[in-house]
Amino acid sequence: MRIALDAMGTDRAPEPEVAGALEALRDFEPDVEVVLVGDEATIRAELAKHGDPPERLVIQHAPDRVTAADPPASVIRKKPDSSVVVGLKLQQAGEADAFVSAGSTGAVMATSLFTLRPLPGVDRPAVGTLLPTVGEPCLLIDSGANVDCKPNHLIQFAHLGSTYVRDTLGRANPSVALLNIGEEPGKGSELVAETYDLLVAEPGINFVGNVEGRDIIGGGYDVVVCDGFVGNVLLKFYESVATLIVSRLRKGLDPAKADGDLEFVFRVLDYSETGGAPLLGVGGVSIICHGESTPSAIKNALVVAAQAVRTDMVKHSARDVQGVEVSS
Repeated sequence: MRIALDAMGTDRAPEPEVAGALEALRDFEPDVEVVLVGDEATIRAELAKHGDPPERLVIQHAPDRVTAADPPASVIRKKPDSSVVVGLKLQQAGEADAFVSAGSTGAVMATSLFTLRPLPGVDRPAVGTLLPTVGEPCLLIDSGANVDCKPNHLIQFAHLGSTYVRDTLGRANPSVALLNIGEEPGKGSELVAETYDLLVAEPGINFVGNVEGRDIIGGGYDVVVCDGFVGNVLLKFYESVATLIVSRLRKGLDPAKADGDLEFVFRVLDYSETGGAPLLGVGGVSIICHGESTPSAIKNALVVAAQAVRTDMVKHSARDVQGVEVSS
């Protein structure tokens, strides 16, 4: 297995990428290889700080880098030698099985759509983000790729999310909830009300009804479905609250005197524990990480990518969305 890692994606690249790749390889099975994609001289200089690199860590030279100022849709045309484009084209050519990047989210999504193409039966690929809860994390889908959706798009998201959670998290019959302003059927906008009726009758989906935003953090849901506008608002608020709680706890408590619960709270709220967000519904594995990702976050994103490859998540996604009709 070969996983292509954009070595120039994070704000402090390539330091976190190199360290994260080395951490991952120490835990990976011997059949996994990581390909660092980026400026070779810069990568080698960072690798030199860690001693002799393992044989399973190789470099693919990509002299250019995508910046926040680059329009996402034009990256593949204007920056063909960037680490994002080169890395995804490795997967397109069959020279890599997955791609991980902490670079521009828009650029990674746009380039993934162009190179990997949507799966048959998928009208709109979506971003799935794992949210921390008091129990097991739940997958929020869509967390920002599609602002305007129709009911059947949300049905597709439910299938894609269920497949991902089943394959990568090992949950046999994932529960699916619809994000709404109330729990009762018929609540919410026309989009959500119609989606509810479709989900009730949709085969292959373990639909458990509506969920309000306040109830997600309590746990008990494996997949939460919504359109990308609502999902992104929720995600950004979720991130800000987590940051607030962690900062307050660090200021108000002495970890050396805590009883162990403090470290658990930090771990639950730390985005690095989940690593990255998959772009679901494309013909490959594309994992998008936060620009401020730590080595631990990069490592965990590589682990997620490897798990998606090993379980044939893409193949299963293509199977599970077949037959879902979509009106454009």
